[in-house]
Amino acid sequence: MITVDEAFRKFRSRLEITDREQEDAACRHNEIRDYLKTKFDISDDFLTGSYKRWTKTKPLKDVDIFCVLGDKERYRRDKLPADLLKAFEDALAEKYGRDKVSRQRRSVTVEFGIKPDADEETGGKVMSFDIVPAFAKNKHYEIPDTATSSGWTETNPKAHYELAVKAQEAYNGEWKGIVRMTKKWNAYQGKPVKPSFLIEVMALEVLHPPFGGDYRFEIKAFLASLADRIHETWAEPAKIGPPVSDGMDKTARDAAKVSLLAGSEAAARAIQLELQGKNGDALKVWRTDVFGPLFPLS
Repeated sequence: MITVDEAFRKFRSRLEITDREQEDAACRHNEIRDYLKTKFDISDDFLTGSYKRWTKTKPLKDVDIFCVLGDKERYRRDKLPADLLKAFEDALAEKYGRDKVSRQRRSVTVEFGIKPDADEETGGKVMSFDIVPAFAKNKHYEIPDTATSSGWTETNPKAHYELAVKAQEAYNGEWKGIVRMTKKWNAYQGKPVKPSFLIEVMALEVLHPPFGGDYRFEIKAFLASLADRIHETWAEPAKIGPPVSDGMDKTARDAAKVSLLAGSEAAARAIQLELQGKNGDALKVWRTDVFGPLFPLS
């Protein structure tokens, strides 16, 4: 039987983006970019978000593409942000079909009809992309945000990436793994913490380097720390956009705290079972009560 430590290392590996997924993401990125350039003046484009920062969980979906609009599209900045999103939505619907395209708060999502199997595998395929139209502003960007009073949000995904790289180095190369595991817990529990980026933002401060050397205790402590601080206001890492924690009201945060504490308690229970020599029972708790089917039993 696999040990709990071996199971965690296998789980960590399962959450990493594979070469096939990277190839499919690159192919889809090029396809979307080349098509949108026939519809808009796009001066730059790049993959970003948790995919770029290597904190994305499986199955792979909602990969972010930033499309920086050129001078010919500048007039759109003076119009409603919803109009810009609609223009992208309509353009993408022409290619992929109206039923595969939907508008979000800051982006337009394209679904590719890929469904994960029982083990949450997609055959190396990306399920969906989020296309984010943006305008360059000084050394960062401005994107539509229909949930804010102004309708626009300033952001700097490159700064987010640099912070993640520094955290990974300080945490002995394990920071991203802990974040991915916790995001998988969040997804398996019905996403009590929204957006999942909030987990990453909190991890920049809550996960104190260096890595303690044991995933079990790291996850248990991290979930407890998130529960303890979920009601705080968490600023956008580049300090130029709205708080990342603005997606949850008090009721949602109260519910998230209950879920986080339950996760930490389940981790403690699994650790105790392992100490009692009940390795199989410990594995089942990690899988059933914490992470879901991607956590291995053998």
